[in-house]
Formats: sequence, C-alpha cells, structure tokens
Amino acid sequence: MSDMPEVRTRIAPSPTGFLHLGTARTALYSWAYARHHGGQFVLRIEDTDVARSTQDSVQQILDSMHWLGLDYDEGPIYQMQRLARYHAVAEQMIAAGTAYRCYATPEELDAMREAQRARGEKTHYDGRWRPAPGKTLPPVPPGVQPVVRFANPPHGHVRWDDLVKGAISIGNEEIDDLIILRPAPEGVAGDASALGVPTYNFAVVVDDWDMGITHVFRGDEHINNTPWQINIFRALGAPLPAFGHCPIILGDDGLKLSKRRGAVSVTAYQDAGYLPEAMLNYLARLGWSHGDDELFSVEQMVQWFDGSHLARSPAQWDPAKLAWVNAHYIKAAADSRLALLVQAQLATRGVAVDDLPLLERASALFKDRCSTVVELADWTGMIFVPVEPAAEELAAHVTEAVRPALRSLRDRLAAVDWDKATIAMALNETLASHQLKMPQLAPAVRVLVCGRAQTPSIDAVLTLFPRHTVLERLQGA
Repeated sequence: MSDMPEVRTRIAPSPTGFLHLGTARTALYSWAYARHHGGQFVLRIEDTDVARSTQDSVQQILDSMHWLGLDYDEGPIYQMQRLARYHAVAEQMIAAGTAYRCYATPEELDAMREAQRARGEKTHYDGRWRPAPGKTLPPVPPGVQPVVRFANPPHGHVRWDDLVKGAISIGNEEIDDLIILRPAPEGVAGDASALGVPTYNFAVVVDDWDMGITHVFRGDEHINNTPWQINIFRALGAPLPAFGHCPIILGDDGLKLSKRRGAVSVTAYQDAGYLPEAMLNYLARLGWSHGDDELFSVEQMVQWFDGSHLARSPAQWDPAKLAWVNAHYIKAAADSRLALLVQAQLATRGVAVDDLPLLERASALFKDRCSTVVELADWTGMIFVPVEPAAEELAAHVTEAVRPALRSLRDRLAAVDWDKATIAMALNETLASHQLKMPQLAPAVRVLVCGRAQTPSIDAVLTLFPRHTVLERLQGA
C-alpha cells in the first residue's frame, strides 16, 4: 500500500432533490475506500442544472453527509463556481481540434433524427459542423448561439477494466459527438450567460482531472457515459481514474429504487428514528460483503473495504432487514445517547421533556422492544401524555373481578416508597389479599396506566411514572 499513489475518491451529487439511498451507498463506498488506503475523499456539488438546482437541496445533501458521518477532506466544491475553467478547457480543445462549435438549430436536429428514423437508422448527430480535411462547413447562421461538441474518435473501441463489472468494451461507432458546452438558460447571469454551461460528461472529466481523482465509484446507470468520459480524458492527455459501477438498488416491487419512484431521502430515515451506524451497515451490505458478516462497525468496514467483493447483481431494498439491523444498534446504544434522541423526537410531537435521567431509565427499559427511536419515543411518551386505552383492552382486562384489587393497589401505592422493590411488594400483597395471580392483575394495571396490555415488568415500568400519575390513572378502575 505504501507504494500506491495517494488514493483520491469523490462523491458528486446533483442538488436537484434530496440525497437518495443509491447516492448515499456510493458515497459510503467512495469514503470507505479512501479511508482504507489513507487517501482523500472529496465532496463536489454538480449544480450545472441551473434550472433545477436549489440551495435547499444542497443543504439536504450536506445534512445527510453529516448525519451519516461521511466526513470529506475537500469541499463542498461547486461546479458553477468553476465556469471559467470549463470555458478555458473547451477553448483549448477547439484549438486542438478535439472539439468544435456546432450551429445546428433544434429544428434542424429534429429533422435530422426524423430522417434517420425514416431510413431505419440509429439516431445520432451526423457531424455536419464537424471540421474535417477538405470539408467546407456551412456559413455561420446569424443569431444562432452555438453549442460546443466533442469530436469523438470515429473508429476503434473504448475499453476499461471496471472494478465491479470487469472488462468492458464499447465501439466508438456507437458514441455520438457529445455536446460539452451549451448556452445557458434564460435568466442566468455572468460567465454562464456569456459563454455557456458545461454538460455533465464534460464537467465531470475536467473536475476529476483537476482534483486528481484516482477512483470513481458510481451507479451502473453511468456505464453508458463512461466511454465519452474516457475519450475526453484521453483528448486532454489526462490520467484515467479507475471506474467501479455498482448495480442499482431495487425496491420492494423489483423495480429501480429512485427519486421518481417513492424513494425517500436519507434524512427521512433520521426523522423515522434510524441510527446512522445502522444505515451505514445496511447500505454497505447492499452490494458488498465481507464473508458472512451481517453486522459490523464503520471501523471494521474501513479495515475490510479494499474495493473487492463488490456485487455485480442488483441489491434488494428490504425494510424489515433494515429494521432488524437498526434494532441491533439501538440495543447497543448508550442510554444517554438514546435519551437525547427520544427527547428530540418527543419535541417534534409538542412534548417537552427536561428530565434526561428519566429518559435514560426509560430508554434502558424499553429499547429491547424497539427497532427505531420513534418506537422508543412511543413507549416513553406514555409517561408524559395521557393515554387512551382501547375499549377492547379495557373490556378484556379491567373486569369486575379485578376492579376491587385495582382499588386496593391504588391505596397501597399512595403510601409506599416509590421504588421497584416496594412497588413489587405492594403488588404481591394485593394479589394475596384478593386471591388473584399476576397475569390477572398486571395486564389491568398496564392498560390503565400505560394504555397497553404488554410492557416490561410492571413494577419496573411504574417506577418511571410520577406517583400522582399512576394514582390518577388507576382512579379509572
């Protein structure tokens, strides 16, 4: 490893919406690979889609990266702040003959494609404005703002050894003369308005070149972009990064999980009560493995993630599996940490709780029953807000046979020390005096005090409540 050049990876989301799960997984792989090799991880914001990019989306991306703990060594770097660089490179390519200005109007291009379809041909740009020896170009039409196209090599193949897919080869005849610079949309000021906005495949090459990116992990929907990018790298005389194209993530219905098909943001999982270490663990296993290990820490992943053992087949998003992973991490989490998370969750419900030691005790008691912090807050919330037992629960458990014992228990609890052992003694004395068994009395107490018939040990649960709350709720018997 000491003989390797410095590894530099990046994640480059587009701020046209939230950071979705596929991009989060790519960010994790890129980050873990850089950390494994002692390299650098770069965050780049690809905001050249000026019509759709928003500052809210940028902030959501930054918040998601922070929550996941994927720290970056450089960035965020914004493409729209690098326009002068893209313009300069485009001009250099035009001078070198590897790019050219194209004045074809949208109407001309539509007519060209229609004619190609009518002839049964694959639609592609026909090179009408591409310079060639002995070729006379049309006169420049007045009032037409040109695009700049890359002069893709007309023959041969583009080949690379993909880190995930293995050897890939695509013929240059299949690749169009890509637009690398297009006029900016109306309303965009400054350099972009005067000289144009770079397209994705051009900007990403210039960025990866300038930033010294050595390894690119991304979704396999980018495989079709890679030949263009490799040819642009070569036209610039720039070193090629290694590419690894990870398979898509499928939703419950077997179709691609995407922004357009119900996928929620990374931060939505935070709001839903998932822990970041659980999300990282689960995302890592959606396309990568280390033997049969299902549960592992971030530190272990960094130690193991050397770019091998990446799956070639799509992964299936499984909410039940994620909940199982999250439940594991909730059980392992410090009660003090869970208390703060529960406090924040209750605050979103309008319930302000300042007693963190109480929340710690409640978290310790209830966390084994929970797969999310939201569920833990559901349990804990019954201490602070009135409960409304279901009618069927009351009918099933708070029967006429039990009501006298409930009233007797209430009287005992009004006068005892408020600790688990003394409450347990009061329960046992009540059972003995009314000749009942715990399975008859405890569910009734739970329904009245907690609003549910199933809880951990009732004496432990009652200690979480203020005495007056328990007495008030038992008054209903």
